[in-house]
Amino acid sequence: MFSTPLTEGGYHRALTLTEANRMIQAAVAKAHELNIKISVAVCDIGGNLVALNRMDGASAVSATVAQGKAAASAGFGRASGTLQADSPVIQAVIAALGGRMLPARGAVPVVKSTELLGAIGASGATAEQDELCAQAGAALL
Repeated sequence: MFSTPLTEGGYHRALTLTEANRMIQAAVAKAHELNIKISVAVCDIGGNLVALNRMDGASAVSATVAQGKAAASAGFGRASGTLQADSPVIQAVIAALGGRMLPARGAVPVVKSTELLGAIGASGATAEQDELCAQAGAALL
């Protein structure tokens, strides 16, 4: 499905902070269009946070939820809403990673030229609106 080729130095290509911030700006612009307040998180392929933004007026917990959704999407390489939350395998992976992942709709993988680079997740509105904002961010890359 996705490849993760190595750079010349033997490392996976990583999302840059500039790329992450541009994706967040696109997601926030979509949120303004939808007249909602969200938090947006961008994670690398390991589910590690690259950038986070909580809009004024977004709930405090939405920042943590957005990061959990993005970590799940990055870790499994697919939209977080497609993950079977009650799957024993998914639950085992989440437990092994200390509960950092949240298999709930609102995050999508970030892919460039078939290469999985991470994921972007949103939280604070409906699951559908969160996912629309995440898709707007991912489309920028």
